[in-house]
Amino acid sequence: MSSLLRGEEMCLAQLFLQSGSAYDCISELGELGLVEFRDLNPSVNAFQRKHVNEIKKCEEMERILGYLLREVKRADISLPEGDVNPVAPLPKHVMAIMEQLQRLEVELGEVTRNKEKLQRNLLELTEYTHMLRVSRNFVQKSSEREPLQVQYEEFPFLEKDTMMDYSSMQRLGARLGFISGLVKRTKIGAFERMLWRVCKGYTILSYAEVEEYLEDPDTGEQTKSVVFLISYWGDQIGQKVKKICDCYHCHVYPYPSSNEERNDVVEGLRTRIQDLHTVLHRTEDYLKQVLIKASESVYTWVLQVKKMKAIYYILNLCSFDVTNKCLIAEVWCPVDDIPTLRRALEEGSRKSGATVPSFVNRIPTNDTPPTLIKTNKLTSGFQNIVDAYGVGNYREVNPAPFTIITFPFLFAVMFGDLGHGIIMALFALWMVLYENNRKLKNTRNEIWNTFFEGRYIILLMGLFSIYTGLIYNDCFSKSLNIFGSGWNVSAMFRAEVWKNGDISGNRFLTLDPNVTGVFNGPYPLGIDPIWNLATNRLTFLNSYKMKMSVILGVIHMSFGVILSTYNHLHFRKKHNLYLVFLPELLFLLCLFGYLVFMIIYKWLVFTAKDSRHAPSILIHFINMFLMQGDAVQPLYPGQTGLQVFLVVIAVLAVPVLLLGKPVYLYWLRNGSHRLGMYRGYERVRRNSEEELYLMRAHDMEEGSSHSDLSTSGERQKEEFDFADELLHQAIHTIEYCLGCVSNTASYLRLWALSLAHAQLSEVLWAMVMRVGLRMDTRLGVLFLVPVFGLFAVLTVTILLVMEGLSAFLHALRLHWVEFQNKFYSGTGVKFCPFSFSLLPSSFEQHGLL
Repeated sequence: MSSLLRGEEMCLAQLFLQSGSAYDCISELGELGLVEFRDLNPSVNAFQRKHVNEIKKCEEMERILGYLLREVKRADISLPEGDVNPVAPLPKHVMAIMEQLQRLEVELGEVTRNKEKLQRNLLELTEYTHMLRVSRNFVQKSSEREPLQVQYEEFPFLEKDTMMDYSSMQRLGARLGFISGLVKRTKIGAFERMLWRVCKGYTILSYAEVEEYLEDPDTGEQTKSVVFLISYWGDQIGQKVKKICDCYHCHVYPYPSSNEERNDVVEGLRTRIQDLHTVLHRTEDYLKQVLIKASESVYTWVLQVKKMKAIYYILNLCSFDVTNKCLIAEVWCPVDDIPTLRRALEEGSRKSGATVPSFVNRIPTNDTPPTLIKTNKLTSGFQNIVDAYGVGNYREVNPAPFTIITFPFLFAVMFGDLGHGIIMALFALWMVLYENNRKLKNTRNEIWNTFFEGRYIILLMGLFSIYTGLIYNDCFSKSLNIFGSGWNVSAMFRAEVWKNGDISGNRFLTLDPNVTGVFNGPYPLGIDPIWNLATNRLTFLNSYKMKMSVILGVIHMSFGVILSTYNHLHFRKKHNLYLVFLPELLFLLCLFGYLVFMIIYKWLVFTAKDSRHAPSILIHFINMFLMQGDAVQPLYPGQTGLQVFLVVIAVLAVPVLLLGKPVYLYWLRNGSHRLGMYRGYERVRRNSEEELYLMRAHDMEEGSSHSDLSTSGERQKEEFDFADELLHQAIHTIEYCLGCVSNTASYLRLWALSLAHAQLSEVLWAMVMRVGLRMDTRLGVLFLVPVFGLFAVLTVTILLVMEGLSAFLHALRLHWVEFQNKFYSGTGVKFCPFSFSLLPSSFEQHGLL
């Protein structure tokens, strides 16, 4: 709990790694994820560092692995499942992995090129077959066209002798040529117009669409093609036609001069296509075997190359000593993990067989350490909420432990409904029970990943919503009468306040709690269910929830101010307790704490008998600032004097908050020359520089060398600027005083969203479910099924998803703005350990793994 409250204590350490064992030691540290390395060569270009060639080799292997993974995914071959975590390969084994990958790449490339060549040949033969089959009847079809189409006078015999072939035309002395082939269906219109414009009518174009889809060899898409036959007159026209066909990427095939030749060509094509199918199937089987063999080891190679590249990257951050036999690295490490770090270095030295072991040495520093807060599955989600506002400063109080309770509670105050809370809790419980399912964890749906990562947050929000739903006595906008109502209607008749005629003559009747037996006491848990039937229900709930929101808000803000004391004490700034914390707390409690007191006092003192004479709290709170306590009936004796006293205290707290800290720091800097003020609350004479150094080193280990909150000796040596400190404190004072007003009003969103959620739930029930329940015919049961389905869909989409998201965002704002800014600065640097498990992978980002 202490680690979650304040973070781990960090230290700066030097690692002395022998050149022969540095690789194995870094590998051990990467498996453990204990330390964050610092760059000791910031002025050296990335391309001029020692291990840049090794990193290039790793990138070349990553390129080959990417090619293998794409081919495996294209072949729809699944990678072997299981938790594979191979160690980083030794440098002497890198060349063997490199050669194996290159051999696989060459083999796979050759097989793939052969397969593509066979597929292209098969496509050409298939297109040639379609061309011969479709173009057989072109001449016959031309004679059946409508007479309105254009007739070509150059070939009048075509209309008379439809079965005349090319040889008979040559005997007539006609220099007639044919070009046949296939073109994409989308280009046939432009292709026909281009032929007409360029050839000026000296061509005859016949075309027909192929019924089957053909695969485009370039894109792999299924496309529709058109078979065309062009008859042209003269060699010059033929050259133009060929150029047009090349321009439109037509697949041109030779046109047979006779029917016998056509039949021979078709028979030869059929035989070649069968042979190509056989060879292609064998090639695909061999390619699949190669890919299956590669898929068994490709995931292991990916992890090994990633680890190896990360190790060489870390080695580039280290520097050599003067003998060039030892690598020196500087790391941030948690103090509690120093023994584990030593054991990791010893294990790395043992694996490498080094004669001189590597070791670690802590060094003093004035640099601010990074912030490390260890979390588990439950606390990680709430820590992410806090870190989204800002990473905490080193050893600063962490709001996450308190957010675990306050965040789902404030959410539930706005979302309070028993039925909706049960649905949300069951959904989250299902995710928690199946949290180790690989299909649920490893998805590429970002929205689902967001819900799954926050499953424990959703579970707590659902459980707290069940509790507040019981308090509100609200379940799908209906109340549950579990313990029996505390109100009794028959007592009004027994006391003869109501007559039988009153029931028939009045639409609304008022229960009088002053009548004996009408009100028997409060409901044991939550709000009495009779309020769900009352016409003034909304007025009652508005007053109740509005006061409840103010009370919760003041308690929440006061708790945030109190938490700031832990920072002041830990960072040895005791003067902030008197000059910052105390004025802030007095200002908040004297004004808004007194408002909470009046609310609770009015609830406890005034009963149903004298409730009509109870004064308005809002009027009293306004008169408190106007000093007009005698204008209205007092809430209690001596109220005016107490209110004047509280206002005076609150007003006096403002100048103390504004001037106290700057004046004290100015006196501390210029008014105590004879006293060495190393710490804010100590007055110790410093006669020895060695003693001063030891004190600083001791404080650094205790975490007091914080850049913003500590008052170390180095800070005292800096020049003190009174104007700058005064301006900073003035901004803080104005922000805090005005923020107390605006933040208290901001907590009224608890009332507003709770009211909106209850009203939306009631409207949905009245407009959907009530319509189905009112049908008293035999078909009412059948009609109720789709009505309930519609009600369930609208409940999930509107009330659970949309309203839940709205309440989540408002609870987030209350924690970030109203709660955390009272004690949490959030300007630190997050601890990023060197860990193989945390390294990003480009293959995962592209969906290859």
